[in-house]
Amino acid sequence: MLIPFAVAVLAGLVALWPGGTPAEQEHTGVGFDQPTESARITEVREVGCEDVGVRLADGVRGACAQATVEVTSGENAGRTFTQVVPPDATQRYEVGQKVTVAYSPEAPEELQYSIRDVDRKLPILLLAGIFALAVVAVGRLRGLLALAGLGVSFAVLTLFILPAVLRGSNPLAVAVVGGSLIMLLTLYLCHGLNARTSVAVLGTLASLVLIGVLGSWFIDLAHLTGNTDEQTALVHGLYPGIEVRGLLLAGILIGSLGVLDDVTVTQTSAVWELKRADPAAGWLRLYRAGMRIGRDHIASVVNTLVLAYAGAALPLLLLFTIAHSDVGTVAFSEVVSEEIVRTLVGSVGLVASVPLTTLLAALVVNADRPPAAGRPATGEAAAEGAGAGAAVPAQATSHRRRRRKR
Repeated sequence: MLIPFAVAVLAGLVALWPGGTPAEQEHTGVGFDQPTESARITEVREVGCEDVGVRLADGVRGACAQATVEVTSGENAGRTFTQVVPPDATQRYEVGQKVTVAYSPEAPEELQYSIRDVDRKLPILLLAGIFALAVVAVGRLRGLLALAGLGVSFAVLTLFILPAVLRGSNPLAVAVVGGSLIMLLTLYLCHGLNARTSVAVLGTLASLVLIGVLGSWFIDLAHLTGNTDEQTALVHGLYPGIEVRGLLLAGILIGSLGVLDDVTVTQTSAVWELKRADPAAGWLRLYRAGMRIGRDHIASVVNTLVLAYAGAALPLLLLFTIAHSDVGTVAFSEVVSEEIVRTLVGSVGLVASVPLTTLLAALVVNADRPPAAGRPATGEAAAEGAGAGAAVPAQATSHRRRRRKR
């Protein structure tokens, strides 16, 4: 089953390969499509808001801050400019702080630069280093392979999935091929080329198919457009050929893949360890024992998904609360219904993956045959046999010694 599937994934990869990112368009100066440079804050002082031409909203009190910024990269390195920060701004600046500035060469000289964001490279890279050290320290070789799998996933995402979508390929087809490639490469890289990993791959594949069918059906049934935030609108404005509804379904598939891998690998490993603990157990007994573990897994994973999506949409939920909207209005609006469909479709796929993967694992692990008569045992059976064979002569020797003493 897996060989034809892998061949189909490779064929899809060749057919949809974008050949690189699309040619860079002329900068529009909108959102992320704007050149940036590095800079640092050299001075911050308080000024009267009226003195610098800033009108405050009703109820806002306090002095404005005027930050002097020095550009440290690009053709205009060394140039300085000032930017006023009103008292109700959430971001504050300190002397010596590194920032990134947006550059608009067509604007008048005094308006060419403006602070865009704080430079966060150091803390983010430091946190990534701590994460990598923790994974390797606890997981050892398996942890190192997991980090390699993370790099593979990132490479497939940036070299294939994103450029292919920007080239105008169907987002759903790209997500299916790209997600399947990530699944095959990362699972076999992290867990080895063996029957246990193959069972996890089959369980993940079947669940992804179910998620794709349900997602496509309910996106159509609920008349979801997928164009519910500023980022999607900006992408659609810059690349009108991208099919936004397909992009929504592709996001559901890719978002569910990581949790699916966790569930299927865990269930498969549980069944294999149950078989090792009780070699005489049949497939039905293994399946029932594995499902007892799987039910606990289902309860925790579903709750995790709901809380993760609720946390991501917390500002939106606060806006609905401020507006005194009732639960029905909030739940059935498109922006919230999109998250509900995303959560529930992914959860259905996760729930279905547990019995399916557990059943496959119980059948496969129980299909191993004992070695034929006259043939040497291999693996753990050989080791156990060697241990038993060594114990018998030792017991006989001890018995002969006691007879000689008598």
